[in-house]
Amino acid sequence: MLAEITIRNFAIIDRLEVEFEPGMTVLSGETGAGKSILVDALNLILGNRADAQAVREGAERAEISARFMLDDAPAAREWLAAHELDDPEENQGECVIRRVVASSGRSRCWVNAAPMPARELRALGECLVDIHGQHAHQSLLRRSAQRALLDEYGEYPVTLRALAQAAEALRATREEIAHIEQVDDAGGMRIDLLRYQVNELDALDLSADELTALEAEHRRLASAERLIGDGQQALALLFEAEDRAAIDQIGGAERLLGELADIDAGFAPILELITGARIQAQEAVDSLRQQVDTLEIDPQRFHEVEQRLGTIQDLARKHHCAPADLPALAQRLTAELESLEGAGARLEGLRAEERAQTETYRNAAAALSAKRIEAARQLGLAITGIIQSLGMPEGEFSVRVRPEAHERISATGTDEIEFLIAANPGQSARPLERVASGGELSRISLAIEVVAATRTRVPTLVFDEVDTGIGGGVAEIVGRQLRELGASGQSLCVTHLPQVAAQAAHHLYVAKQVANGQTSTRISRLDEHARIEELARMLGGVELTAQTRAHAADMNARARD
Repeated sequence: MLAEITIRNFAIIDRLEVEFEPGMTVLSGETGAGKSILVDALNLILGNRADAQAVREGAERAEISARFMLDDAPAAREWLAAHELDDPEENQGECVIRRVVASSGRSRCWVNAAPMPARELRALGECLVDIHGQHAHQSLLRRSAQRALLDEYGEYPVTLRALAQAAEALRATREEIAHIEQVDDAGGMRIDLLRYQVNELDALDLSADELTALEAEHRRLASAERLIGDGQQALALLFEAEDRAAIDQIGGAERLLGELADIDAGFAPILELITGARIQAQEAVDSLRQQVDTLEIDPQRFHEVEQRLGTIQDLARKHHCAPADLPALAQRLTAELESLEGAGARLEGLRAEERAQTETYRNAAAALSAKRIEAARQLGLAITGIIQSLGMPEGEFSVRVRPEAHERISATGTDEIEFLIAANPGQSARPLERVASGGELSRISLAIEVVAATRTRVPTLVFDEVDTGIGGGVAEIVGRQLRELGASGQSLCVTHLPQVAAQAAHHLYVAKQVANGQTSTRISRLDEHARIEELARMLGGVELTAQTRAHAADMNARARD
């Protein structure tokens, strides 16, 4: 349940804090006061796309936060647990979502103080709030939306999942068959080329480490004369030069410092350093002598290494790759060759798999069709009952399911689903998109929204002016329907109709005010007297008469009976 929302610098709202309660809450006010802006802010909290234009003019960023109670939201609790955001000591059965939109358009989200991508936030939002907008009837004219609504009403997720899995398996198998068949068209030439390339690479027999070793050996052989000459010169400087060898010089300094250290202890640390230097210099001489002794000038080996490197580089240029990539290329081409050479047997196996998977898919589609036909019957009866109470006493709503209407493989099945309406006696049922009357379409859409909401497991339902296009006694019936939806949870309704507003357990008034040249929105909770005044305003317009107030009071009282 939505417990509280705080909005700062969003559209014309500078700062707004609203607390909500269980049951039905209605929001009313003059046109343009900001009622739907509150719904827009809630949409943003639920992960909808952010827009820099939503930031209040002159502000650096808009900030919205909402607090939800999770007692009646098991799906949301599961989501939080899966994301390790359900610490009971810190959150105490609550979920706090915060979103900031900068004037640059950049958006950031947090859930229980943890950063969260907007795409993840949408998944959580679907567990918390279901928003029904005033233009819902437009989406209901699409066949895809009709199918989705029927499936949601029918509540057969296991059947839907089985069909989707069967469709994906069959699609993948058919793609693999098509790939093999396409390769087969030019397969002979490709196999011949691959055999030649694989044989050439096998003959090269280049290991993963050989190239690095060859390059190092080539550098060493190419510089053998310099390595030997300079190494011997360094050896002479260190050890062999008469009266100038570095080791002799260090040894002389060591003897002098030894005598000085006997006189002055301050020379002892210096003596230790010199002794260490002499030992390291001796080790360096031994290592240098061994390294120089291993070196030799070998023109024959140098020629062999150059030839091997040349062969490797030529083959790499031929295949348009780096020399170091040749071993991996050999593995890849070998795998492709083996795959093509075994394609015939593989193709036969795939076709057997396709036949079995096609049968599985058809069975899953048939099972789904049966579920949909039963759900369509129930949905038609439920919506018919509501539209007949909404001023269409002879109206009949039905859902037509045509199994196997198409043969294409689809995760949604082979059915064609169509919403039909017969608005008047003697009229045949026609597709919903052909209903001429906008008022009829609004009522039908509202009935569909109400029925869909009865099946939702989302704790908070929001209806944003879904009662547009109706009035009178029909509006009162709509109000009762919305009140019943809120009885077991929470419903928030934005409306201009006093008949709907009178049915609410709680009434919030949205007003626009101007201060210091700035327009802002405020929301106030109406007590009984203020509530009757607002109902009178909604009934009577600008000038309120005693008769209008009496009518409003009577409407309010009857709604409480």
